[in-house]
Amino acid sequence: MGAHDHRHGPGTGISRTQTVTLSSDRQAEEKHPRNPARRSVSAWILLVCVAAIGITLDLGSKDWAFASIAAAPIIIDREAAISNPEYAPIPPHESRIALPGDLLDFRLVLNSGAVFGIGAHQRWFFVSFSLVAIGVAIWLFGWRTERRHRMLHIGIGLILAGAIGNLWDRIQLGRVRDFLHMLPSWELPFGLSWPGGNTEVWPWIFNIADVMLLAGMALVLIDMWIRDSRAKRTGSPEPRESSA
Repeated sequence: MGAHDHRHGPGTGISRTQTVTLSSDRQAEEKHPRNPARRSVSAWILLVCVAAIGITLDLGSKDWAFASIAAAPIIIDREAAISNPEYAPIPPHESRIALPGDLLDFRLVLNSGAVFGIGAHQRWFFVSFSLVAIGVAIWLFGWRTERRHRMLHIGIGLILAGAIGNLWDRIQLGRVRDFLHMLPSWELPFGLSWPGGNTEVWPWIFNIADVMLLAGMALVLIDMWIRDSRAKRTGSPEPRESSA
């Protein structure tokens, strides 16, 4: 009699029990990384450098925009910005072309809301939310990632930079400085309009911090998708690096 084939599928030597074990190992590794980023000097250096460069770029670009784009530098009265919803220190001014073809203009706006002006006049809510988000991001970095997850660390660093950049404005100035206007002359087709009547394709004005927040979230999602796809394809968790 021929030998029995105990394989559970063509071309694979992994039993169902082994697959379940590998899946359990993967889940345990994700919850308790063997080499957590908080113990890696290089991981901390990468995170801090990305966040520091991003914060510097964001605050520096805001300072330049509010000093240069209008006819005279814009001076923001913090107390008025906080207490008076009608406070408007920015005079009428011509937009400055940043990219040709009506791709990007510079135009000054003081934003009392969140990303792209969402949730206006909720300053303390967004201050509290930003502080919680910063704490969660640092916790995810230190306790839920490994030192080799460079893309994930860059993404978290960008999220920290964006959150801290806008948080600084809310605390120091009372509102967030925005100056990037994408597709300024592009109109919605077929007579469509946004709630409120605006007919521009992209009516929101934003800043570098907003861009970093979205880019960081995108990198985190891409990294998670890549690692999840790899684990499903190989049937095993990611290769572990030596703790030495």
